[in-house]
Amino acid sequence: MIHLLKFKSFSICFLFISALFCCVPIKMQAAKFAVTNLRTDFLTNPVGIGHTTPRFSWEITAQGSDILQSAYQIRAALSEKDLLSGKNLIWDTKQKQSSESLFVTYEGAPLQSGQRVYWQLRVWDNKKNASPWSAAAFFETGLLSPDDWKASWIEPNLKENPLTMNPSPMLRKEFPVKKTIRSARIYITAHGVYQLRLNGKKVSEDLFTPGWTSYNKRLQYQVYDIASYLKTGDNAIGVILGDGWYRGFLAWEKNRNTYGTNLATIAQIHLIYTDNTEELILTDDSWKCATGPVVASDIYHGETYDARLEKNGWDSAGYNEAGWVNSIVKPLDKKVLIGSESVPVRIVKTLKPIQKITTPKGEQVFDMGQNMVGWIQFRLKGKAGSKITLKFAEILDKEGNFYTTNLRAAKVTDRYIFKGDATETYEPHFTFHGFRYVKIEDFEGEVTLDDLTGKVIHSDMRFTGSFECSDPLINQLQQNIQWGLRGNFLDVPTDCPQRDERLGWTADAQVFAPTACFNADAATFFTKWLKDLAADQRKDGAVSHVVPDIANVGFGSTGWADAAVIIPWDIYQIYGDVEVLRTQYPSMKAWVNFMRNETRKSGYIFNTGFHYGDWLAYSTNDSDYPGATTDKDLVATAYFARSTQLLQQTAAILGYTNDVADFGHLFSSIKQAFLKEFMTPAGRLASNTQTAYVLALSFDLVPENLKKQAAERLANDVKKFGHITTGFLGTPDICEILSGFGYTDLAYMLLFRKEYPSWLYPVTQGATTIWERWDGLKPDGTFQDPGMNSFNHYAYGAIGNWLYSRVAGIRNAAGSVGYKKILIEPSPNEKLSYAKAEFHSVYGLISSSWQQSDGHFHLQVAIPPNTTAEVRLPLINAGTVTEGGLPLEKRGLKATVDVINKRIVIPVGSGQYDFTVQ
Repeated sequence: MIHLLKFKSFSICFLFISALFCCVPIKMQAAKFAVTNLRTDFLTNPVGIGHTTPRFSWEITAQGSDILQSAYQIRAALSEKDLLSGKNLIWDTKQKQSSESLFVTYEGAPLQSGQRVYWQLRVWDNKKNASPWSAAAFFETGLLSPDDWKASWIEPNLKENPLTMNPSPMLRKEFPVKKTIRSARIYITAHGVYQLRLNGKKVSEDLFTPGWTSYNKRLQYQVYDIASYLKTGDNAIGVILGDGWYRGFLAWEKNRNTYGTNLATIAQIHLIYTDNTEELILTDDSWKCATGPVVASDIYHGETYDARLEKNGWDSAGYNEAGWVNSIVKPLDKKVLIGSESVPVRIVKTLKPIQKITTPKGEQVFDMGQNMVGWIQFRLKGKAGSKITLKFAEILDKEGNFYTTNLRAAKVTDRYIFKGDATETYEPHFTFHGFRYVKIEDFEGEVTLDDLTGKVIHSDMRFTGSFECSDPLINQLQQNIQWGLRGNFLDVPTDCPQRDERLGWTADAQVFAPTACFNADAATFFTKWLKDLAADQRKDGAVSHVVPDIANVGFGSTGWADAAVIIPWDIYQIYGDVEVLRTQYPSMKAWVNFMRNETRKSGYIFNTGFHYGDWLAYSTNDSDYPGATTDKDLVATAYFARSTQLLQQTAAILGYTNDVADFGHLFSSIKQAFLKEFMTPAGRLASNTQTAYVLALSFDLVPENLKKQAAERLANDVKKFGHITTGFLGTPDICEILSGFGYTDLAYMLLFRKEYPSWLYPVTQGATTIWERWDGLKPDGTFQDPGMNSFNHYAYGAIGNWLYSRVAGIRNAAGSVGYKKILIEPSPNEKLSYAKAEFHSVYGLISSSWQQSDGHFHLQVAIPPNTTAEVRLPLINAGTVTEGGLPLEKRGLKATVDVINKRIVIPVGSGQYDFTVQ
């Protein structure tokens, strides 16, 4: 038993045995453990990787505690049979003494295009136990050189109007399969987006392929195993093309044809027969093309489908091609083709409407119960030539009518013309909508709740986090954060999914990245997007406001462009992947040098160019206090310093000694300039706003002797207003800074507030996602400026990081990355009786679950194998601490008491623990 006495600190050392939830642990003679979740470059069994140095990661599951990996052995072969037998190996590390279980680089025989490699491993622990061999995993390379592409780019030979939407082209080709197939792959991409069909079947559930990248520099192709779709004899392949981001309407002012005016595709089927002969089926001018039932399809404006124009059997062999014409071969660039790096967009969930509404205007509206992204599938009967129109909205107006003004020029309308058969089922091909409400028009019959199904789509990332507490409004806030992520992580991190925008705004991604990575495995998603950020970076280092870059948006706004530095650093911190730093380093350095060049004449004060500043900060109509406006040069200079400091730390990690010195000196110069320009000797900032203090404290710009004063000024401002006044850039860190300086009670005050402005105000108004503005829907029921008023806009959801890291208390320990060493330090509040969070890290599941009542604090913790942790419990005077119901001395745990910070500190190894402070 540990007695909590009032002196500085003391230690209690015991033999560490084990700990399991609510049970007495028994020391195992040999801890049973296994290797699971084998991953190649963050992915499970990827097909079509575009490089020759894949990296392997894995997790360990174990019974018992204090499990650390001491060695591993990886082996690889070209067949699963050879791998499992240990014969004909192309790589064998033998037993390698190492605790590393992340990003081990393949060093076997050189890889070739289209090669599948099977691999497995076993590990040893710190108690000299060996795991069994893992199950086999695999990866497969794509086409590693432009010369491997034997197919030609082809364009449909169709008459089109480049200024507006056109029918979606359909392309087809018949080909024989002459012998028994051993393997079959297709390599395919498009200018535009495509759907692939073989012998009457859709080949993949992937949507909006090839995804959105900087097409003129990086165009992804996909690889699919098509052996199961083929048959001996005649076969047929079909491809439908849509405008997508390539040539559809994009951004504003009727902007169209951003990357080109003509749709195109390139496809290459590689057959290997059982007799080891091979055959290629390639796109060429023998492919036939025509149009069909997709009369128009656009991301912003929706889809029109005329079922009377369906060409039954067009994607099967033996189809009559009368009226189809040959495609045109085009000498388009193959050097930009890269193996797919995207997380595929897929249908991940379905929803049914919760009610049917007749609005005061007499509109027939269905409520999906959730602001979602995707579309509606319906099953209805209609006369030939009759139609149904579906329109989409996020919200109803004050009177309860359908409201679409905030969608601006986006028409978000799907139309279907019936062919007159029995029940017809339809869902669109190349559009998506952000909506909660669906209005039905032009249909002659009755539509019921059962007739409609909402299809939710997003990049199919594995969700890795959950948070829950005793306050239902905060739980709804957490759900809103996750739904905001779902709605806006659609191949790129968009600002919003509903109006005529849906662009990869860099600031939104930058402030939300840590929260995103708690909730979902977003490493692959962000690393792909960061490569487009670098590809679209100007030669002088300026970064676009949106990525991929499109015309007429702009470059070089701090807080936005700093995504180039901050997100790679976040990915490194969260996932432990140093390669993202190495890959992005030229881009990171170029952005910092751009800022250095911009500020040479002003002594490192960034007061040139355009900056958004603390976007959408709190404002009023009060002449005595117009709002919390933070000077843009203060914000810009603070971000200049932040990126410079992170770049210096990155250079140190990568071993770039000269850059460490260079950017270390630059950071010192910026900090001195910032203090001279913006801070008084008493610690007051020129912009006396919450955002100013948050940025200065968060970015290490305040001298040590003034940090307390600056934090106190921040706290006093929060007390004075009683609410948050920050915008996009100040909001993410305000609660973290308050907690870090001992004002957790004020951070909770901000969290619990229900009136505008606050995180919970939208929840009280029925929000199911995060809003763009604190008051998108005003207290009087009217709307904010419809020119910019999204109801699905994740930036303010950045508070989620604090829910996990402070309320539940799951953080990287100081100096740790990837949660190799974990800090569990919850911050309870009297208004919460419990809080719990789970986070599936790269090492495995971390959980923290606390309850408090009647002066007792109870904490359950799970720490994954191959990691360690420090648990910091709240100090309660004259109390006792137990684990698993027993005194600490019987658990063999070592504890120290930090009276200054009011914490009991207990180092632990992997395992499950059940602590009580009484």
